[in-house]
Amino acid sequence: MNQRYESKWAISWKALVYDLMSAFQDTFNMENFQEKWLCLVGRQFCTEQLQIFPVSNPEAVLNNTSKDQEALRQVFTQPYLLLEGKEHDWPIPRPYNIGFRLTGFGESKETYLFLQVDKNVMSNLTEEDLLFFAEESSRLIDWVNYVYEMEGRVARYKELFNVTGKLHSSTDVEFVLREIIFTLKKIFPSCSYHFLMAMEGTYTDLPVSHFNFDEVSEAGMVSYTTGTIQVDEASSVLYAPLIGKQGVYGVLKVTLLRERGIPETKKEFIRMLADAGGGAIEKVMLYDQSRQLNADLQLINDASHKLNSSLRFSDVTNFLHSQIIRSFHAGAVGFIFLNETKTETMSGSSPFFYEREGKELIDFVSEKLRKEKEAFFIGELANKLDNICLTFHAMMAVPMEQGDELRGFCVVLKKEPYSFTFEMYKLLQSLIHHSTLALANAMLREKLEKMVITDHLTKLYSRNYLDQCLQKSLEKDEKGVFLLMDIDNFKKVNDTYGHQTGDEILIQIAEIMKNSTREEDVAARWGGEELAIYLPNCSIEEGALTAKNIIRKVAVSTKPSVTISCGLSCWSRKNPSSQKQLFNDADTALYEAKKTGKNKSIISHCCV
Repeated sequence: MNQRYESKWAISWKALVYDLMSAFQDTFNMENFQEKWLCLVGRQFCTEQLQIFPVSNPEAVLNNTSKDQEALRQVFTQPYLLLEGKEHDWPIPRPYNIGFRLTGFGESKETYLFLQVDKNVMSNLTEEDLLFFAEESSRLIDWVNYVYEMEGRVARYKELFNVTGKLHSSTDVEFVLREIIFTLKKIFPSCSYHFLMAMEGTYTDLPVSHFNFDEVSEAGMVSYTTGTIQVDEASSVLYAPLIGKQGVYGVLKVTLLRERGIPETKKEFIRMLADAGGGAIEKVMLYDQSRQLNADLQLINDASHKLNSSLRFSDVTNFLHSQIIRSFHAGAVGFIFLNETKTETMSGSSPFFYEREGKELIDFVSEKLRKEKEAFFIGELANKLDNICLTFHAMMAVPMEQGDELRGFCVVLKKEPYSFTFEMYKLLQSLIHHSTLALANAMLREKLEKMVITDHLTKLYSRNYLDQCLQKSLEKDEKGVFLLMDIDNFKKVNDTYGHQTGDEILIQIAEIMKNSTREEDVAARWGGEELAIYLPNCSIEEGALTAKNIIRKVAVSTKPSVTISCGLSCWSRKNPSSQKQLFNDADTALYEAKKTGKNKSIISHCCV
C-alpha cells in the first residue's frame, strides 16, 4: 500500500481493503471478491450507482467492440476522469460523473470503473484522494490476480497429479482419453476438445477421428511431426502432441471459444496433460503388445507341439482351423490344395468354401498366388470379385510352399472390412509356415498308408487289407457277403493281345467294381486275374444282385470284351462262419460257375 499519502479518506479506504484481503486469505473466489470490492467502493464513495466494464472480454456488459475499447483508452489519459458536463460519443452510459482506469480482473487487460457520486462527496475529495484510490485499487487487483493465478495453478497441478495417477494405472486407451477430456473440461470449460489419433482403434462416444495427413492443418502436422505444441492464432486452435518415449500417438486439438490469445499457463498445463496422456497410451500399447506377443508365441508353440505329433491330415487341418478361428476371431478358414491347374478344398475348411461364393474366391486367390507367389491381405474385398454378393469383406491369404513349389494356400476371412491388422497377417504367415511341413508329412503319410493297402495296378485294395476288414466285420457286424471273381479265359487274352492289354482289362474291371459298390464295401485284387469284394451288412440277395450287375457291365464295357465268373458266400449271426470258411465256400461256388458255362455267378450251398 502507498505509505506516502494518508488523508482521512485514504486511511478509511486502506482499512476497508485490508479487511477485504483478510477475509479472502483462506478461500478465494474471483467473482465473490469482485462483488465485495464493488460494495466497498460504493460504501467509500457513498453511492449505489457504479459499474465496471472489462476491456478485451467478449462477455462485458456493454459488449464493446474493438473500436469502442480503443476510444476508452484514448480518452482516459489519466488514472481517473471527471465526466460532469462533458460531451462524448463513446460507450459510457449516464448518469456517471467519474471514471477510473484500473488493472483488469483476471484475463481482462483493463477494467474501467464508473460511478455517479454526490456533488457534496465529490467536493470533499482531492485529486490526491482520487489518484490514491486508482493506484491502490490497481495494486489490489494485481494482488487479486496473483492470488487467483496461484490458486488456479495449485488446483491445476493437483488435478494433473491426480489424473496422471489414474492414467498410468489404466490398461485401456479409451479410459485414458476420457480422463483427459474430463480433466480439461473441468479446468477449462470454455474450450472444445478433439483427438486426432494416429493409431488404429474404435472409440465409443469420444471426440476422436483418425489423423488424416491430407486433411490436418499445418499447425497440427507440425505438432505431430515435431512433438511440440503448436498454435494456429488465426483460428484460435492449439495442437498438443500425445507423445511417449517411442513416438507420437496422436494430437489433442483444443479450440478456444472465448478468447483470442492463449495464456502460457494454459499452454503449459495442456502440454503436461497431453504428455501424461501420451505416456499412458504408450504404456497401454506396450502392455497390449506384450500380451499379444505372448499369446502369439503361445499359439506358435502349441501349434508346433501339436503338429510335431503323429497326426492324420484331417487332424492337422481341423486343429489349424480351430486355432485360427480362436486367435484371429475369423469368420471362415479355408485350406486349398493346388494340383497343377486344379484346386481342391481340403478337409477342415469352413462350409463357406464349398459354396459358389467361396469357390469364386478360391479361384481369385489361386490365380493371384500362382502369379505373385506371395502372401497378401485385402482390407475390403468389395469390387474385387464381379457379380458376387460378399458375405466376408476382409481377407488374408498365405501360400503353403514346400521348397520352391506352391502346394496350396490358407485363406482367412472376416465379415468386417479392414478388421485384420498387419500383426495378424505376420502371425498367420508364421503359423502357416510352421504348419506346411506338418501338412505335407501328413499327406505323404496317408499316401504311403494307402499305397500299402492298395494294389498298384488296379488301385483296388490289397488282399491283406480285405482280410483285415472282413475280420473286423465278423466281430462287429450282423451279416456280410463275400464275392470271389475270376476273368474267364484270361490266359487266352494275354496270349492273343499281350500282357499290356491284359493289364488294361484288369484296370477296366477294377473301375467297374468300384463304381458298382457302396462306400463301405471293400473291392480288392485277390491275386492274378482273381478279384474279390466284401459287402458288410449285406444280405445274400443284395450280394447276388451286385454280382449280376458287375458281370453284365464287364461283358458289355471291356475292350477287348471279356467275361467273368463269380462265386458268393455269406454269413450272419444265425449262420456264423470264419474267414477261411467264407473263402473256401466262395471258391467252391466260383469253380462251379466256371464248370457250368462261365459268365455267371453261383451262390454257395451254405447260403441256401
